[in-house]
Amino acid sequence: MATKVTSKSNSKKPVKKGSTSIMTRLRVFIFKCILWFVGLSLFLVVLFKFVPVPFTPLMLIRAIENKVAGKPVYLNHDWEPLENISVNLQKAVIASEDGLFVHHNGFDFKAMQKAYKNNERGRRIKGGSTISQQTAKNVFLWQGRSYLRKGLEAYFTVLIELIWGKERIMEVYLNSIEMGDGIYGAQAAAQYWYRKDAANLTRKQAAGIAAILPNPRKFTATSSSSYINRRKDKIMRVMRTVGKIEY
Repeated sequence: MATKVTSKSNSKKPVKKGSTSIMTRLRVFIFKCILWFVGLSLFLVVLFKFVPVPFTPLMLIRAIENKVAGKPVYLNHDWEPLENISVNLQKAVIASEDGLFVHHNGFDFKAMQKAYKNNERGRRIKGGSTISQQTAKNVFLWQGRSYLRKGLEAYFTVLIELIWGKERIMEVYLNSIEMGDGIYGAQAAAQYWYRKDAANLTRKQAAGIAAILPNPRKFTATSSSSYINRRKDKIMRVMRTVGKIEY
């Protein structure tokens, strides 16, 4: 008599195709976003190596802030080639903002470490960002202290150091930074504060503009407070040690 053998089939759990498909699409989407961001950022950095920067995010932010506050929206921004900007102003911002500008690769790690320690002690942060970092932030990014913004700042700093070089970074910096309420760039600042062209700024006048950079909407380059006058004197002393600028 034949014996009937019953075999149990190995059952497998069904694969959830829906969730797998969503994760795949999400990874593809993120990858495409990264590619688009890298491509666009490289395009803009290469473009602004040759083309004057017409507008910065800070200019837009300030215009919106004034509009919301019911204040007049004022913007004065005149681009000038670096050869038309006084060497005195170039030395003044190096003396004030970034003494190692021509020597570092975009980052001053000793200054960053000092700023970090001062921050931990509750002191005022000074000298943490280089001119290269400030330029990357001003031209491509928004204001703020988030880790995302700092990470993007480091990314753009590396790009402009590699693609622009020091001379172009200084040129863009001096043409883009805020130098008064609604005043952007060396030429507009020279005209606003001293009624002259940026090419003709004296050492003291250049130091006056550099002295207000930490807060150009609060401080004034002329008829200055005692605090700003002390900063001017210090900047002029340091300017003597800068020597010839060789980019």
